[in-house]
Amino acid sequence: MAHAAAHQLDVQRVEELNDAEMGELCEATDAAIIEGGGFGWLGPQGRAPLERHFRGVLLVPERELFVARMDGHIVGSAQLVRPPRNNEAQAFAAQLTHAYIAPYARGFGLARLLMKRVEEYAAAAGHRVLNLDVRETQSTAIALFEAVGYRHWGTHPFYARADGRTVAGLHYYKLLEPGRGRKTDALISESQ
Repeated sequence: MAHAAAHQLDVQRVEELNDAEMGELCEATDAAIIEGGGFGWLGPQGRAPLERHFRGVLLVPERELFVARMDGHIVGSAQLVRPPRNNEAQAFAAQLTHAYIAPYARGFGLARLLMKRVEEYAAAAGHRVLNLDVRETQSTAIALFEAVGYRHWGTHPFYARADGRTVAGLHYYKLLEPGRGRKTDALISESQ
């Protein structure tokens, strides 16, 4: 992370993307997929399918798209998925999904910043828990999640198929603290 001072790093929640930004996002996504990132696709998709995907994400009310920028260029993203309004019982929790930084932008602290911004937004929106899952083969992502406080709670032995084999998936959660009000730990201990 010693290189961070040499680059301008930023993470933003976006509601729209211009054509150039969409191109950068699609390129970063394909680069992460090629490197084995956890986006779900196993091979590069090219701009048209990825653009359709991201345009769709921007339309879904329960999804928030965050983009990571290095020197003003999009080099990664993450999605925060809130439960639908009819799921009041789980309204306190949200899901972090499709989080990645393109291989050419790693090592500068941007992944940590991306996680921090998503967590801050989720907490400000009233979520007390952030859940995520990841393929067991993604050791770099697993190390990051554990380093920033996510707790492993379970393993799904038949989570995904990649490279011709079945791989397990690891499930994590992190308790979020609200900007104001009672601490999350206090609310949990009251309910037990």
